[in-house]
Amino acid sequence: MTPDIRSPRRWLRIAIPAVLILLWLGVASVGGPYFGKVDEVSSNDRTSYLPASADATRVQSVLADFAGSDAIPAVVLYVRAGGLTPADLSAITDATATFADVEGVTGEVSPPIPSADGAAAEVFVPIASDGEVVNTVQHLRQDVARSAPSGVTSYVTGPAGYTADLVDAFGGIDGILLLVALLAVFLILIVVYRSPLLPLIVLGTAMFALCASILTVWWLAKAGLVQLNGQVQGILFILVIGAATDYSLLYVSRYREALRDNERRWTATWTALKGAWEPILASGGTVIVGLLCLLLSDLNSNKALGPVAAIGIGFSLLAALTFLPSLLMAAGRVAFWPVRPRFGSAHPVLTGAEATGLWPRLARGISKRPRLIWVVCTLALLAASVGVLQFQASGVPQSDLILSASQARDGQAALGEHYAGGSGSPAVILGPQSRLDDIAQVALDSDGINSLTVLSKDSPSGSLPVTDAGIQPVGPPGTPAGSPTVVDGEVMLQATLTDAADSMAAEHTVRSLRTALHQVSDSVRVGGVTATAIDSNDASIHDRNLIIPIVLAVILVILMLLLRSVLAPVLLVLSVVVSFAASLGVAAFVFNGIFDFPGADPAVPLYGFVFLVALGIDYNIFLMTRVREESLLHGTRQGILRGLAVTGGVITSAGLVLAATFAALSVIPILFLVQIAFIVAFGVLLDTLLVRSLLIPALSYDIGRAIWWPSRLSRSGG
Repeated sequence: MTPDIRSPRRWLRIAIPAVLILLWLGVASVGGPYFGKVDEVSSNDRTSYLPASADATRVQSVLADFAGSDAIPAVVLYVRAGGLTPADLSAITDATATFADVEGVTGEVSPPIPSADGAAAEVFVPIASDGEVVNTVQHLRQDVARSAPSGVTSYVTGPAGYTADLVDAFGGIDGILLLVALLAVFLILIVVYRSPLLPLIVLGTAMFALCASILTVWWLAKAGLVQLNGQVQGILFILVIGAATDYSLLYVSRYREALRDNERRWTATWTALKGAWEPILASGGTVIVGLLCLLLSDLNSNKALGPVAAIGIGFSLLAALTFLPSLLMAAGRVAFWPVRPRFGSAHPVLTGAEATGLWPRLARGISKRPRLIWVVCTLALLAASVGVLQFQASGVPQSDLILSASQARDGQAALGEHYAGGSGSPAVILGPQSRLDDIAQVALDSDGINSLTVLSKDSPSGSLPVTDAGIQPVGPPGTPAGSPTVVDGEVMLQATLTDAADSMAAEHTVRSLRTALHQVSDSVRVGGVTATAIDSNDASIHDRNLIIPIVLAVILVILMLLLRSVLAPVLLVLSVVVSFAASLGVAAFVFNGIFDFPGADPAVPLYGFVFLVALGIDYNIFLMTRVREESLLHGTRQGILRGLAVTGGVITSAGLVLAATFAALSVIPILFLVQIAFIVAFGVLLDTLLVRSLLIPALSYDIGRAIWWPSRLSRSGG
């Protein structure tokens, strides 16, 4: 007898899954060690997130030409409440002489600079940006704490201090985040399937997909083709675990059904793949396309997330459609032990009075009062959406990004009590040498500028003070004064701000300074910490306004092609948009009223939208593809009830898993990630429990077969 395509020869039925399993084992064994190597190709420098056209990027790119190096300044601060004594100052001076010996310190360490009130002294320490900034700051902090006089409080702050604290806050991504996410998913799967083996198979699929993703992304980042940072890395982990588990759950559901109807595991596997591949590919494709829309972003951090996360979703799809079926085929019914699906056992009754269980009962309730249900659900979502008006997403100070303990943040606060708030993080002005005097005068006349210097390589301190009287010589009378450094006809000045560099007052100062300096020359650019924050926020707002409509349009087209309909996709997209608005509204209440957050980065709504719309639409795809399948056999209204009854459990499980994995992001003490964690986790639950379970089925049932307009299905069936 010649075997058909679904029943190949026995050796092939063994060889195909075996080869796939071995291939994935090989990928995981190679990719696994790269978890510990991500830092080698990762950067948390905020300037590198900006587009090349941004003023702050241009200034940063030429800084080394003027300063002799692109070192990141650390500010060492000593404070004694009653005032520093001469003995304190002597001990601090002696300690300062040793800072240059710390590995990673480059250039000249400044002498201690006492504050006007005599209670503090600051020291500027340049740290190599191409070295181990975190290790250098840690060693410097140890030296400073050890050498500080008794009773004197010491800090290491400034841009280098913030960089070290930010990297340290991201330090739990490789371990804590992954452990919390996997544990949450495992517990949910144990409860859902009441099987010890199946959760391990599903989580193994997710972990192998993550290993393949990390391996691919690492080499792409190594080659400079993608950019990786702690933020992108954390989201990649969560996306892959959540998405791979979701796709796996959909396949597992189909496979369990197929085992009831097919005695042979190969036939059951083929049947399950036939029923699952289209919604899984459509769901994954929707997420990938939505993420790739981020490539249209001006902000490099957004651009970085798009391809990296798309790669993760791609491997999640591949693992769910190759590795998982191979493992389940090898395990067969044993995977579901102790509740094994027996061949020939009856399928659950989905509709009618004899149907039992939560989802058949819910379907029955929807059939009785569909209009009341969808109207009430819509009004509830709209009411929650009102809170969007209170969502503050205009940016947050750098000092508020880290939610855990931060010596840099505490040191900056102490610095502002004794010096100009922007000390150590100046605004950097780049302009033509021919207009130096005019540039200097405009800067000095600007509100919010405490002092001004011009960079000079032949000056002992590397810069020359600038006052209303002009550039001031440095050194004893009679010695030659340094001259401004000129590179390609341009000079560079540093303006110390009166206010903390990450404050709204400093942003106002820099914006006003830019406006005034552009009247001197269009070629003048202003960079530095404050300018970087301004350019990042402006680019984020531009990206949000551009990308959100594009993502909606692309997803709408995908749904139209998948469902062969116009009306149903429009309603699905509108439902997810309203759900997203409701999630933001609730988030605004929680962030402002409960946690008292200082605001949110402008990218938070964009990321929340991309994840919620792309992932939230997944559940509607899972539901409506099954509804369409059932409608072809039983008519539209019966198809809706049967589709809800059969997919209710698996989709709710998938939603709980995805919400739990995104909630795990909150273990990383970074404001941006905590806010994304809440918005997406809450939004996924809202989509799963309200929109997909009540709103969409009730609205579709009320509309009837017209929901499939203009396809042929809209003219037939009930």
